[in-house]
Amino acid sequence: MSTVYMFMADGLEEMECLAAADVLRRGGVDTVLVSIGDDLTVTGAHGIRLVADKLFDEIKKEPEDVLYLPGGMPGTLNLKAHEGLTAMLADSFEKGEKIAAICAAPSILGERGMLKGRKAICYPGFESALEGAEIVREKVVNDLPFVTGVGPGAAVDMGLELVRILKGEEAAREVAEGMCYA
Repeated sequence: MSTVYMFMADGLEEMECLAAADVLRRGGVDTVLVSIGDDLTVTGAHGIRLVADKLFDEIKKEPEDVLYLPGGMPGTLNLKAHEGLTAMLADSFEKGEKIAAICAAPSILGERGMLKGRKAICYPGFESALEGAEIVREKVVNDLPFVTGVGPGAAVDMGLELVRILKGEEAAREVAEGMCYA
């Protein structure tokens, strides 16, 4: 069974983390909120304090797991500066494992050349960081093993796309209908 690890850094875009986590958990996807700091409490870009489930050093990633990067500023910069996370991303990329990123966070992947030849989207103004990617003007772009999203307004769509990938079309439809989203 896949786990989605959502990496949280101070300055993250709260909606992109919590809305997607809520959708994933409604869909029965094991979802773990991971603080990359020294404390489980993370303060978002809009001053909302969030409590993670685990610290980075407490997780053990398996090949079927998904790494999820919410955006926001300076959250994206804080994620990019975390050596353990960037090493994990590089390892997952080399193995062709699933990575999801939304808003400014796809820039972390793009700056490392991971999105070359892939379709992707990011928050407007960060496109130049998606080196070699084909920019697709959609809320969420699935070009497995990558799933990228445009910004906060796409957080529910991102969660639903990950449910669809991990649990199937029917599960995603049921979650959307249960939230009155469909």
